[in-house]
Amino acid sequence: MAADPVRPKLTKEKALTSSVTPYVKSQDAWRSERDLLNRSRFELTQRAVAGVPDALRVAGTPLLARPGWIPDAPVPLDAVRLEWAGEATPAPITGREASLRGSLPLTDGGAPFGRYADAVEALARPRLFENRQCYRLLDVDEDPAGGPRLRFGRGSYFDVINICEAAAHEFAAAATASGPVGAVPAASTPFRAEIGDPTDLARRPVMAAISTLTIRHDAAAGTASFVLHWRDPAKVATGGGLYQVMPVGMFQPSADAPWNEANDFDLWRSTARELSEELLGSTEDYGSETSAIDYDGWPFYAALQDARRAGTARVFWLGLGMDALTFVCDMLTVVVLEAATFDELFPKLASTNDEGHRVVDVEDATGRSVGIPFRVDHVERLTEQEHMQPAGAALLRLAWQHRDTLLP
Repeated sequence: MAADPVRPKLTKEKALTSSVTPYVKSQDAWRSERDLLNRSRFELTQRAVAGVPDALRVAGTPLLARPGWIPDAPVPLDAVRLEWAGEATPAPITGREASLRGSLPLTDGGAPFGRYADAVEALARPRLFENRQCYRLLDVDEDPAGGPRLRFGRGSYFDVINICEAAAHEFAAAATASGPVGAVPAASTPFRAEIGDPTDLARRPVMAAISTLTIRHDAAAGTASFVLHWRDPAKVATGGGLYQVMPVGMFQPSADAPWNEANDFDLWRSTARELSEELLGSTEDYGSETSAIDYDGWPFYAALQDARRAGTARVFWLGLGMDALTFVCDMLTVVVLEAATFDELFPKLASTNDEGHRVVDVEDATGRSVGIPFRVDHVERLTEQEHMQPAGAALLRLAWQHRDTLLP
């Protein structure tokens, strides 16, 4: 979170006047609540999910899903069908509701900020903060015979900020007021009440991220490992202070130029970009502001495609769900790379990236980082004791549940 601006020293008389200035008080209170949210997302999530029926929770985690959103077994990613709807019908909840205005701070002029994103921009701007085009999730049809069908339209990233982060902020403030434990009264979270069922895709614009568990599988040794990421709240606007699988990224075009909308509308292409950016530390600038990405001509993507054809890279869909605190939507995928393929694609894993830093537990005999062993003790520790993002916890538990399919 951005540091408070340095204010000039005041005389005693001026300080007394300043201490009651409404906009200063409201901005300081808002910053304090925002800081609490970033420091306590894990604890707040546990309170937010308290009382939610187990049937709505993915593998016992704080990730919420409708019946049919989580398949009974991993689905090959190629079986997931995407449909394009273009301009979608506006949703009733847009982030401008009157119920939210009471929790927005005042501008220096004394009027409330118009949107939550405006307040973040002015008072707590993270390093990554840009209102880019996203693919808005409109409908999910889980067809056991033909694979999942997902329908998307146009959306924008700041819908995540104006709705999801605003709802989480409201909950953090209400949780503080109601005490350190126990249920948070619904009356103190009117914006969340207005949103209602967070899994209702027609109620609000829903932008979906792709969360990917990347597994290095050494079939000869009979072992597997995975990599984790810690999301730095100074760099990211959502999910700060939590561990997460990697890579993770919003499902969105590589840039806002119109030719990218169709060219990048592909779960695997989006995942490949994130693998390059987060594991290799490569740039997010693909030159697609001037021309569409030539995926087949991109050596890294071509190598991934070769590995998929050879069977040394396998990609699966495990479903999707909503974070109980933030209402952020994550699509859950797994990439399994055989050890030699993983080592060839990622000869050196990036230790940091634009969103945080990688977490590694072990090294092999050569001193090369090989990640966290994919074993039940690590899965249980990470999903039960550590501050994991709900989507990451759900992915780890589901992957362990389906390990015989993922790691034949």
